[in-house]
Amino acid sequence: MVRRKAEPPALPGFAEASAPTSAEETPHYHGHRERLRARFAESGADALADYELLELALFRSIPRRDVKPLAKALIRRFGSFAEVISAEPARLAEVEGVSASVAADLKLIEAAGRRLARGAIAARPLLSAWSALLEYLRATMAFSGREEFRVLFLDRRNHLIADEVQGRGTVDHTPVYPREVARRALELASTAIILAHNHPSGDPTPSGADIRMTREIVSVLDPLGIVVHDHVILGRDGHASLKGLKLI
Repeated sequence: MVRRKAEPPALPGFAEASAPTSAEETPHYHGHRERLRARFAESGADALADYELLELALFRSIPRRDVKPLAKALIRRFGSFAEVISAEPARLAEVEGVSASVAADLKLIEAAGRRLARGAIAARPLLSAWSALLEYLRATMAFSGREEFRVLFLDRRNHLIADEVQGRGTVDHTPVYPREVARRALELASTAIILAHNHPSGDPTPSGADIRMTREIVSVLDPLGIVVHDHVILGRDGHASLKGLKLI
């Protein structure tokens, strides 16, 4: 009978090889997610770069993949967190890794931001809440890829009656009809308005056409007793006020 040779005892400090533990099988990005969430909870959004804030938004949309490369690709493509969530779904889908559900989640964040900004001006006289109004307009239209012309209709106390888009155009032009603005103001019994539109180029400097169009609206509304408080132009690089520039 052949006897099997006894196995030598294990040397102190050495362990036998074993199958990977569940901790070893955990993807590397799980720890990164928890660290990023902790930084956000402790220090807030201002402590995070745009791509990191975007990662947080993508965690729920894509729960089982490292989303840092996608977040960085989106920032490279569009420029900033605000520009990513403001991009049209079709343009978002051009970035590899952005599904229809991811695009929908990003647009939901944009809608929530707009609703929050609108709530800050809803029940206040707009002329005494100018910074809140600018934040609202910036959130609503500063990063759009097409020109959009908006009219805010106010009552006698300068409270907001309605905020309406009067026209959408191309990357550098939106048709505006002063008599249509006047007709709508009369329908709403509005006594004052604030005009706003965006420059997709990013530069909010008013053009000659912007100035002429604003003055034409003023000339149509003035005989009706409707005041044009201002025309604000929004861009990625800031805003311009025609009233502040003494152009109206």
